[in-house]
Amino acid sequence: MGNWSFKARFRRDARVVILGLDFAGKSTLLYELKSGEVMQTSPTVGFDVESLETPCHISLTLWDVCGQDKLCASWKNYLEGTDALIFVLDSSDRTRLPDAVVELEKVLNNTDLIRVPVLLLANKQELPGALSLPELQENLNPECFNNRNWEIRGCSAYTGEGLTEALIVLAGLLKRSQEENSHACVCVPRRWSGYLPSWMFPEGKNLGTQKLEDLVTNFH
Repeated sequence: MGNWSFKARFRRDARVVILGLDFAGKSTLLYELKSGEVMQTSPTVGFDVESLETPCHISLTLWDVCGQDKLCASWKNYLEGTDALIFVLDSSDRTRLPDAVVELEKVLNNTDLIRVPVLLLANKQELPGALSLPELQENLNPECFNNRNWEIRGCSAYTGEGLTEALIVLAGLLKRSQEENSHACVCVPRRWSGYLPSWMFPEGKNLGTQKLEDLVTNFH
């Protein structure tokens, strides 16, 4: 995807916890980010930890935590010291969406996540009938996101679409959450020629004008 330039004065490492119900695609997403390949995965038992560097040269330690129903109560044990939360939603599973929202609200009310930025990833956008971002947002309680930086983005762990952009958005969330950072962060691809799919953005974004360059200008 070309060369990237980065200029910032803020922490370049972060502990990120990945949560979501089982079969939301967390492990597939993690290994797609790590290796760029789709891997056959099974439900995580306990947790898995991987290190990753974003296009903006931020080192992430990603904790993929088991999402089976009976183990969601244990999520609170992994939240201390978290710099950012990624919560993965299965946008193709309308039946379990209310359950996912309930678990998300429980996590956001945890004292260890006060003011911690949140990236919601609407996974499986490639599947027919997947919920759009506006439809997903209608099911969220906006009060849970008060006093925190957060974004919702569409992606496909299976095809890889939207994942690089998600890392850039995550870097922006981390940047904005660090009060000591008062300098500009520039993360701009020197060569990019593709438009991004409309499902990656909330309602109101124009597919004809939304390029990756436009997305990363949020770092200014």
